[in-house]
Amino acid sequence: MSGSYDDSVGVEVSSDSFWEVGNYKRTVKRIDDGHRLCNDLMNCIHERARIEKVYAQQLTEWAKRWKQLVEKGPQYGTVERAWCAFMSEAEKVSELHLEVKGSLMNEDFEKIKNWQKEAFHKQMMGGFKETKEAEDGFRKAQKPWAKKLKEVEAAKKAYHAACKEEKLAISRETNSKADPALNPEQLKKLQDKVERSKQDVLKTKEKYEKSLKELDNATPQYMENMEQVFEQCQQFEEKRLRFFREVLLEVQKHLDLSNVASYKNIYRELEQNIKTADAVEDLRWFRANQGPGMSMNWPQFEDDEWSADLNRTLSRREKKKASDGVTLTGINQTGDQVSQPNKHSSVSSYEKNQSYPTDWSDEESNNPFSSTDANGDTNPFDEDTPPAMEVRVRALYDYEGQEQDELSFKAGDELTKMENEDEQGWCKGRLDNGQVGLYPANYVEPIQ
Repeated sequence: MSGSYDDSVGVEVSSDSFWEVGNYKRTVKRIDDGHRLCNDLMNCIHERARIEKVYAQQLTEWAKRWKQLVEKGPQYGTVERAWCAFMSEAEKVSELHLEVKGSLMNEDFEKIKNWQKEAFHKQMMGGFKETKEAEDGFRKAQKPWAKKLKEVEAAKKAYHAACKEEKLAISRETNSKADPALNPEQLKKLQDKVERSKQDVLKTKEKYEKSLKELDNATPQYMENMEQVFEQCQQFEEKRLRFFREVLLEVQKHLDLSNVASYKNIYRELEQNIKTADAVEDLRWFRANQGPGMSMNWPQFEDDEWSADLNRTLSRREKKKASDGVTLTGINQTGDQVSQPNKHSSVSSYEKNQSYPTDWSDEESNNPFSSTDANGDTNPFDEDTPPAMEVRVRALYDYEGQEQDELSFKAGDELTKMENEDEQGWCKGRLDNGQVGLYPANYVEPIQ
């Protein structure tokens, strides 16, 4: 009998209080919510890791493209080196963001996954062991008190019904006295009914008060037992809350590059490279290498043809010696000759190959940082997933795809897993309508 007893049957919940019969279920549900929150936090971290990877890829591609453009362009000298320093900064920051992505997935994601596995234990019949233990504990603590509460409710109902019957009997008796058509025998019956109803009121009232007293006496023990079970649930939830706080702090440390020494050095070095740009030095170099400071073979008097033939008979050694350097046959120009990296004076090839968009757009079609570079190389950040046999799985939760290559499904939907879980916790699958895409591996379970 005790095994089939339901403490919430026949009891009307009059408030939203925890002490009402069955209202402990919110505390029990919090355990299931804890497991789901672990999944949500893992998905949150996984999405941030993907953003870090994509950002690192875009920085690398941007730096590669603009480094080539600047080196082939008309800019020269120290300002050119300062400009290229931005590309070096992007490459170094890209490496740091890849490290952030690795820390998020290899440390934080795995830490949550392992804790979830240790804290929640699935049962053969479904659900979690911790949830069932809490449910059984509350039910056992509430059962005796709920039974007495049902008795009180029944006694109260009987008492109120007796009071109502008494009022009706008195009303009929009062009305019969004014009715001359009733004989004394009928009047006597009405009076007897009034008397019996009064006795019923006394009996039901006594029973009602007695059951209410018994309930009051059982309430302290009921509260103590419920408090014990509730405290166990609180301790379990406290572990989860403290763990979440610990993980979030770890995530913050991994994301906060401002405290990374190498990150600070990147921008300290960038600032120094920019400050070394010297307009005066660049102008002096341009004057010496592209302007009036250049040497010139000025025209001057030449000998007759015999002298020219004589010049053509110079020995090979003399020719070689002459070709080793620039022979000035005219006037030497005075002025500083500044040593700078050689830059072509003509920029026609650069201007011919360089094109600038007339409008800027954030659309993917105009984004120069696509997942495939100009040489047709594949994305260096994409990760190969080993092939696997197709397996039918069932969704445990609702999932709404965040990207075009992700699937959307409802809890209970069935789909086909096409590839095993990758290191980020994603699987490739196919819906029954033929749509193929990615989904979180921990949102499904194999169909037995």
